[in-house]
Amino acid sequence: MAQLLQAPTEGYEDAIVIPEINANFELKHGLINLVQNKQFFGHDKEDPHAHIRYFNKITSTMRFPNVPSTSIKLMLFPFSLEGSARIWLEKEPPRSILTWDDLVSKFINQFFPPSKTTNLRNEIIRFQQRFDESFYEAWDRFNDLLRACPHHGFSELHQLDTFYNALNANDQDSLNSAAGGNFLDKMPRECLRIIESKSKVRNSRNKAVVAKVSSNSSTPGISPDVAALTTEVSELKNLMKTMLIDKQKAQAPASVKAVEQSCVTCGGAHSYKNCPATDGNVYQDNIQEYVSQAAAANFNQGNTNSRPPMVFQIQIRTCILRLLVKLFPGFPFPPI
Repeated sequence: MAQLLQAPTEGYEDAIVIPEINANFELKHGLINLVQNKQFFGHDKEDPHAHIRYFNKITSTMRFPNVPSTSIKLMLFPFSLEGSARIWLEKEPPRSILTWDDLVSKFINQFFPPSKTTNLRNEIIRFQQRFDESFYEAWDRFNDLLRACPHHGFSELHQLDTFYNALNANDQDSLNSAAGGNFLDKMPRECLRIIESKSKVRNSRNKAVVAKVSSNSSTPGISPDVAALTTEVSELKNLMKTMLIDKQKAQAPASVKAVEQSCVTCGGAHSYKNCPATDGNVYQDNIQEYVSQAAAANFNQGNTNSRPPMVFQIQIRTCILRLLVKLFPGFPFPPI
């Protein structure tokens, strides 16, 4: 029973078959560490083509007598994988990968599915120069898309036509001027030479001019809400400026006339609290106090435009509430 239930010791062969090497050769830790410096994890945003290019570049520097370079690649490639990529290779059937081309084909098909190819092809077709993007930046980004999908299938003529039509009017005119006519009338090799020459000038930017709009501007392109907010801010700014000037005037030394009592109810020479017309009732209403403050303040010499603090508080509160209503529509603010 113990022998029958014992786990099998067969079936643990690797998927990659290493050809027999007729030489005294073994992998050194230095070679393995060199490959492991940049491993492929199998994430969606990783580019398997870029990993293969980097791996080929590293292994191309390794030369050993009587050892084929493809054999070195087959031995080192598993060390360049980690995470889900390593799990994928371990799940491949034993002895299913016989050559380096087999390994590359299975690796690319696994981590670069047809749906990703379709998405990248669509990005290339719909390529457009971004706002505030220089010619060099647009050309560099376009080439990044081509490198990310080397099997895109677009001819050189189609690539140049797509890139030219994706440029803004200024850069198109610049290419036509460099070509001495219509840029697309030139041969592809000549067009590519002109683009490469222009792209070397990295500091040349053809940016859209954004005009500054004053608060009283009536430009049609400005949203009415933005214009209203700009007006409110301007009014609040002017109100605060006026308040500061009035405060400075109030603090300035000046002779003050004697304030004669004047009843705001009947106009007599007595306080409104002692007015006979009120039948002895004492008014404590805030509006009466406000009127009394305004009457007293207007007697200040040289300060006829001065307004009591309550006026500023009401006006500032109104402006701030208007701003908040504009910025946060639908919020239950108190009525203005």
